[in-house]
Amino acid sequence: MVSGEQRREAKEDAKAWKLLEKTLTASLQEQRRSRRWGIFFKTLTFIYLFVALLLISPLGKMGAATSVGPHTAVIEVRGVIADQEEASADNLVGALREAFEDENTQGVVLRINSPGGSPVQSGYVYDEIKRLRALHPDIKVYAVITDLGASGAYYIASAADEIYADKASLVGSIGVTAAGFGFVDTLEKLGVERRTYTAGEHKAFLDPFQPEKPEERAFWQQVLNTTHQQFIDSVKAGRGDRLKENPDLFSGLVWSGEQALELGLVDGLSSTSAVARDVIGAEELVDFTRQESPLQRFTRQLGASMGAELATRIGLDGPQLR
Repeated sequence: MVSGEQRREAKEDAKAWKLLEKTLTASLQEQRRSRRWGIFFKTLTFIYLFVALLLISPLGKMGAATSVGPHTAVIEVRGVIADQEEASADNLVGALREAFEDENTQGVVLRINSPGGSPVQSGYVYDEIKRLRALHPDIKVYAVITDLGASGAYYIASAADEIYADKASLVGSIGVTAAGFGFVDTLEKLGVERRTYTAGEHKAFLDPFQPEKPEERAFWQQVLNTTHQQFIDSVKAGRGDRLKENPDLFSGLVWSGEQALELGLVDGLSSTSAVARDVIGAEELVDFTRQESPLQRFTRQLGASMGAELATRIGLDGPQLR
């Protein structure tokens, strides 16, 4: 017959064994986690070294132009002009420098198909074209607009010696725009209270969830007007007396290639190959457009996604200065 004391001892032994089992299980789990993290970081290091080697190899430098004797250098201005995009100032300026430095370049064609974009990025490219033309007076720059050369894209084009387009191209849109939404009434109907904390009286003046103030609207209009005038001045400096007098010229309207020719926005109706052959006199086209290789595109996207995830994990997604 088992006494009460023996039963208590048996229960205590069972508890001790369970505690020991939990401790061992936790230790094994921790070891497994440590091994997984070790494998992860070793793999990450291997990928980093592998990518670094590939980036300095020919495989990592896809898209570079190859000079083949006297030629016309072609640089694509395609898509939105913005930082980190294909038509960023970094890409376009780098391509322009390479084209001008090539001893076989007879002329440079900017083949444009873009709705425009950042005035800052466009201004960078405009200024670089002017600088390179002054350094290499024997090499002229021609802009050839295909489907669309509007806003910031025309800003860039106006730095060229001559601009060409197709008769059906859309050209112009010399203006500045900034758009947003207002959700003040919507929040009131939903019974939602917007709470914004700022240091600076007008810090949140573009917040779509707050009422628009007349003085802030007037201020923002001044910013747009100043940027617009900078755009106008650059176009006038580039086109000179070729521009015709027209009250709508800088209104933001867009015209067909034929209409643009009448207004002096373009110098002729032609294509890239025709300009290379008939104007520059170097029919051979060499593409100097900077393009990411598949490897570079993959590593950029991988790095961006990992960085965003890491910032979230360690709590770096707090207040931002924007």
